[in-house]
Amino acid sequence: MKNRQRFPAVLFLLAAFLLTAAATPRPQADPERYLNDVKSLASPEMEGRGAGTKGLTRAQHLIEKRYQELGLEPAGVRDYTQAFTVVTGARLKSDNYFSVQGAEGKKNLKVDQDFVPFSFSSSGEADGPIVFAGYGATADEFNYDDYAGLDVKDKIVVVLRYEPSGFAEKSGNHGLTQHSQVITKAINARNHGAKAMVVINGKLGDGEEDLLTRFGSVSGPEDVGIIFVQVKNDVAESWFRSAGKSLKEMQDQINSTSKPAPFVFPEALHASLHIDIETTRATVHNVLAWLPGESDEYVIVGAHYDHLGRGNVDSLAPSQIGQIHPGADDNASGTAGVLELARLLAPQRGQLKRSILFMNFAGEELGLLGSAAWVKNPTRPLDKAVAMLNMDMIGRIKDDKVYIGGVGTGSTFKSVLEQAAKDAPFKIEYSAGGYSSSDHTSFVAKRIPVLFFFSGLHSDYHKPSDTWDKINAPSAARLLDMVESVTVQLANAHDTPAFQVVAEEKPPGGGGGAGYGPYFGSIPDFGQTENGVKFSDVKPNSPAAKAGLKAGDVLIQFGDKPIKNLYDFTDALRRSKVGDLVEVKVLRDGQPVTASVKLEQRK
Repeated sequence: MKNRQRFPAVLFLLAAFLLTAAATPRPQADPERYLNDVKSLASPEMEGRGAGTKGLTRAQHLIEKRYQELGLEPAGVRDYTQAFTVVTGARLKSDNYFSVQGAEGKKNLKVDQDFVPFSFSSSGEADGPIVFAGYGATADEFNYDDYAGLDVKDKIVVVLRYEPSGFAEKSGNHGLTQHSQVITKAINARNHGAKAMVVINGKLGDGEEDLLTRFGSVSGPEDVGIIFVQVKNDVAESWFRSAGKSLKEMQDQINSTSKPAPFVFPEALHASLHIDIETTRATVHNVLAWLPGESDEYVIVGAHYDHLGRGNVDSLAPSQIGQIHPGADDNASGTAGVLELARLLAPQRGQLKRSILFMNFAGEELGLLGSAAWVKNPTRPLDKAVAMLNMDMIGRIKDDKVYIGGVGTGSTFKSVLEQAAKDAPFKIEYSAGGYSSSDHTSFVAKRIPVLFFFSGLHSDYHKPSDTWDKINAPSAARLLDMVESVTVQLANAHDTPAFQVVAEEKPPGGGGGAGYGPYFGSIPDFGQTENGVKFSDVKPNSPAAKAGLKAGDVLIQFGDKPIKNLYDFTDALRRSKVGDLVEVKVLRDGQPVTASVKLEQRK
């Protein structure tokens, strides 16, 4: 009788427990806590989190402290960190001079007053006669070549800034073409055998000053392979007078006729340069934490935490370089998201089927360097990684629109996302491919399925105006709830997502050419900056793949052009045409391999 009375009571208690458990809501992301983290990361004390700044180190310590407080295990090389070295820029050393010997004697130019080297100039000496090569352009598409019939081997080449006025009209877009860029001029002069190149501003507009370019303000490789400086117009004007010409007349002649007008300065005119530039580097750190599960398989949840500091060549507000670029959306928003997900998931230590690896990358703004450093020297076995979820700029969701990339790289991703999005208010735009300009690209190259969460570009991107007060914290928190659901599903799923190759036939900004010229199809390894272009991957069904090129190959020759860095590759690709069959040379395991690549049309 007692047993019969007790049995319903047990059922009642069990039912009550199950109802209570079912009624207990899952922990949700806290918009206020999330926004406070964004504020901290985008505060003036963080100095824009530029590589090599104290602000980036402060951000690193904030992330480490949070992981410690949550009881997450260190997953770096040294505690929570993994160190690697990046190039942060260059500085002029004291021993830079430029002297010109003419009929009137020798004149020593003053650095930063009469001349200034470009930060990507080679260091060393150049001594020789001076020649004028117009705008320094070789533009086959316009039947124009400033170097035609001009011997510049071992000479100092003087060129005008910008380009002939007719190029814009002929190009059809009525804007400056690639031939106006100083890096294009430098590569062209080097490929023609010049020892050094001198650029001058030439004709100025009303009220425009003849200013020297600020050292370090123009983007370029670490070393373009030629000594490269700028001089003021009045300095160069005396050279033109010695040849019985004027700078203005020569520029007007080229512009009015659309024909080159090169010449050799008098033999008595002779230049000597000594350029001494030091590349500056910094040690930065990825920050990694581990939430152990039942197995050593793991899901990666990551975001980059670096930004532009006080602005650099990537700033989209060049007049405000020197001001802090706080990077609230890019990417304090993603970093705060990783921290909030770590808070939500930390109580499930040992309860998930798979482990979680939280990753915060440095060096993303310099070319995905942090993620590239990790996949090159992983702190956990790569073959145990189930998926990588990357959040970059998730803080400015507008009209509930969210972009999720990489959906085609994992066999189970679509169903997982649909389940996670059931209660989410978002209008989601999916894309299958896993390649774009953020850290998940490094993982696709290693055949790890990826998902990329992104709220879209905006007018404050890469500007000092990317501030915390513009963050849509409530919507970001709802997105984090969705990402948390995806993470838990992947961590507990019976089957792991199989990596799938997505054949992106002609994606925007295809690898190797940075979106310029015909389509080639390689993904560059941004960690290698000189001595060729290493491919971190080759896109399936691309011209490069069809020619048999592979991840790990190092491109050193493109047609008749030597390739020393990504800028050389971009320049060579821009000079090519759709349908060209180009013989390229790569190093594969240190051995030269040649291949013929038929370039295709981009979409």
